[in-house]
Amino acid sequence: MMSSIQLANRFREVILNGKWIANTNVQDQLRNVTLEQAVTEIDNLNTIAKLTFHLNYYISGVLNVFEGGDLEIRDKFSFDLPKMNSEQEWNDLTTNLFSNAEKFANHVEHMSEEKLNAEFVNTDYGDFRRNIEGIIEHSYYHLGQIVLLRKMLDQ
Repeated sequence: MMSSIQLANRFREVILNGKWIANTNVQDQLRNVTLEQAVTEIDNLNTIAKLTFHLNYYISGVLNVFEGGDLEIRDKFSFDLPKMNSEQEWNDLTTNLFSNAEKFANHVEHMSEEKLNAEFVNTDYGDFRRNIEGIIEHSYYHLGQIVLLRKMLDQ
């Protein structure tokens, strides 16, 4: 199997449909989460909604580069979730995350080895492969937080 397909499958596994590493994925964890649950603050932890926004922020930012755009995202804005006032806004955020995730995976799936090894934006960011692996690892990190928040909210 080409490494681009393996990377795309690993990415899909954490966000969309996998069970192998964590026995769950982001989509499973966000299924049936209400707006009230998503925005509930526990101590000084990020909310589920903020973590969802944060994941989508990075996925969509890197996706923009895949699609020929610039890297426009900045860490300092990655948790700047606008106030959510309706279930529809929450549903739109999750739908957007999963749509962007599938587009991201499709781009990765079709990358050549040469592209995976090519410089990503500039030398400071390494190559495309490093950034894709970073998004996967970052997603697992926040998946764990979402799982814990859900457990805390269920108590």
